Amino acid sequence: MKTVLIGASSNPERYAYKATTSLHRHGHEVVLLGIKAGEINGQKIRLDKPALTDVDTITLYIGKQNQTLWYEYILNIKPRRIIFNPGTENAELAQIAQDAGIETMDACTLVMLSVGTF
Repeated sequence: MKTVLIGASSNPERYAYKATTSLHRHGHEVVLLGIKAGEINGQKIRLDKPALTDVDTITLYIGKQNQTLWYEYILNIKPRRIIFNPGTENAELAQIAQDAGIETMDACTLVMLSVGTF
């Protein structure tokens, strides 16, 4: 199963970067999607919206104001769950996802990984 990180950044100071390195360290397959070219630990950040299957988790690192461009894509890849990291909470997307049978949670990927609840 895959984790898709939306809002990937090659800036080591960003939480999306830290989450990516932690996901890799914990053995998760990660697809990095962003708006700027770059790479994290040799993995390229994709600037497109690739067709994906077997997506377990989408973890969001983009603000609510930028999420509407991703709604259709998120619903089409049918993840099991969406994690709204701090600052990305969005009641509208959460409701749309829940109506489509997708679990949602306001949580922190980094914390979940560190305490073993990811």
